[in-house]
Amino acid sequence: MQSIILFISVLLLLMYVALIIIYRIYWGEIPSYNIKHSDVRFTTYISIIIPARNEEDNIGPLLDSITNQSYPPSLFEVIVVDDFSTDNTKNIIQSYKYPHIKYVSLKDFVSDERINSYKKKSIETGISLSKGELIVTTDADCIVQENWLATIAGYYELHRPDMIVMPVVIDDVGTPIQIFQSLDFMSLQGITGAAVFQKIHGMCNGANLAYRKTSYKEVGGFAGIDHIASGDDMMLLHKFSSRDKNSILYLKSKEVIVKTKPVNNIRGFINQRIRWASKADKYQDKSLFPVLLTVYLFNCSLLYLLVEGIVVNPDCHLFTIRFSILQFFVFAIVLKTVTELFFLAPVAIFFNKGRLLWAFPICQPFHILYIIIAGWLGKFGEYRWKERKVK
Repeated sequence: MQSIILFISVLLLLMYVALIIIYRIYWGEIPSYNIKHSDVRFTTYISIIIPARNEEDNIGPLLDSITNQSYPPSLFEVIVVDDFSTDNTKNIIQSYKYPHIKYVSLKDFVSDERINSYKKKSIETGISLSKGELIVTTDADCIVQENWLATIAGYYELHRPDMIVMPVVIDDVGTPIQIFQSLDFMSLQGITGAAVFQKIHGMCNGANLAYRKTSYKEVGGFAGIDHIASGDDMMLLHKFSSRDKNSILYLKSKEVIVKTKPVNNIRGFINQRIRWASKADKYQDKSLFPVLLTVYLFNCSLLYLLVEGIVVNPDCHLFTIRFSILQFFVFAIVLKTVTELFFLAPVAIFFNKGRLLWAFPICQPFHILYIIIAGWLGKFGEYRWKERKVK
């Protein structure tokens, strides 16, 4: 039995290494896009939809960054949908006197809070009130760059896709948990870009996503996925993909990188990852599930190797070292780390976060444990999101 499990562990290691190398190759093949303002006469009207719940500390800086856009103010609107906030979010939004910023209260469209996905409902409400040809979504705790909208519009007018997936990076990195989170998130972003570019499987982040309003309506919006609390981004992407995956593009440009805040403690980080993992078996794009399962089983195999390599003797309460198993465990960890660094280095350089790579090897044990814990609890546990408990 042990030899069978060891064989499976070797097979999982080889599959994982091959997968990461493929992602690395595909990331490098994504062409960069840089807009030349003098060459573009913008015509696209954009509606920015921002769902917000208790974001009094974050919504002001976001709106400041949006009002400083280089894109013509006459060609975009900002719709902030207040999701039953109990703090000062409403007053902050309404204090902005710019005519293209609109405050919308979800209370005016939902009779009570007995709905499954408040964020999807907020975005859906915002879109129903929008007048833009192109919908752009971001989160209330984000910051956008000056040429964000101009670059999106230029890329959209050049290619006319149904959906544009764009990069997000974690900002304000300082504490160990923030560094760990930033490295992990960059890995996901690199995989997202590679997967979308080569049409392997669909991934995206709602903090930086754009899509045609007509295409959104044609796929039925969030209908059929509104019973799931989260998934306003990837589940919607999968509906777009089922219709025409070739019309989903990845915009690789430093000008459109959106900065988001990190979770500040371990509990919050695990809770966030449980929420993400909870959707794994609900994705319409079934090509993603084997990848997620391979990654999960590979990390479980590493934990198994460690446990089998250092066994407690119940008679004398001493450790028995199985050197052959332990040697393979060390080899697997080293190969995993080297392969992931090979993949992550160019991604980190793109996000101007290369200085964090020194911490990557140190994070390996914690990365393995969190993958196992979050994956398990994502299926069988519960999490909290915006002060609401979700099973």
